[in-house]
Amino acid sequence: MEELRVSSWNEFVALNAQLDGWAFRGQQDARWALISSLSRYLEAFIPERPTWRIREERAIRIFKRKAHNYLTNPAVLDNDLRCLALMQHHGAPTRLLDFTKSPFVAAFFAMESAVTDAAVFALNTPKLWNATPVNNSLLDREYIDPRTEGNFERYFLRNDHQILWIGEPTEMDQRLVAQSGTMVVPGVLDKSLDEILCEYPEKDSLIKKIVLPHSIREEAMKALYRMNITNATLFPDLDGLARSIRVELEIIWPGPAGGMSLGY
Repeated sequence: MEELRVSSWNEFVALNAQLDGWAFRGQQDARWALISSLSRYLEAFIPERPTWRIREERAIRIFKRKAHNYLTNPAVLDNDLRCLALMQHHGAPTRLLDFTKSPFVAAFFAMESAVTDAAVFALNTPKLWNATPVNNSLLDREYIDPRTEGNFERYFLRNDHQILWIGEPTEMDQRLVAQSGTMVVPGVLDKSLDEILCEYPEKDSLIKKIVLPHSIREEAMKALYRMNITNATLFPDLDGLARSIRVELEIIWPGPAGGMSLGY
């Protein structure tokens, strides 16, 4: 994985002009591995790795059995990817990794709560769209598509295919739309995304890690605020509005004659 470190917000903006069409993920600590919330949870609390598959299957089964009580359209549970996206949306650990087509949305998620150097990971989706792992050229994106009935269990739940799939559910929720979101689905839970990508024999770089030093956080957050990238816009509901107040506490603009303006 290629690692880059920027020294200013403008350098980050200029760098991403070269990454047209890529997908991005922000993480608030640059030291964190690029793994899913499910992998992180299992690694922390379940040392018996051979049991990971049955534990994930059970978690999904429990959610499907009970979630219909809270849904106006329980049919969303019938599609594996839509079900996983719903679980992720409401805080359950899943194997999905949320990415966005906007480097600035990724930068917001990276820096909003960062107290140390953060990172934005950039995934070369134009190259990966038609890429296949070196050990099986049949496993292209269309062939393993988890939106196709049976494919999630066949190529992902078994945890024996070092592959990944990039895309969105057939029907996207409001948050996914607001965040220009896309998802990465890894085929194994015990490897980071960059480790999985080692199985893809592309000459060009497939993933970059852009380190955002904590020293540029204030500059970055003000720039993102001007771009209307806040929790209120990325989570278009009351929860998002409430979460956005944290940044409002920080934003103070220069007022007349060098004074401070608290704005509206």
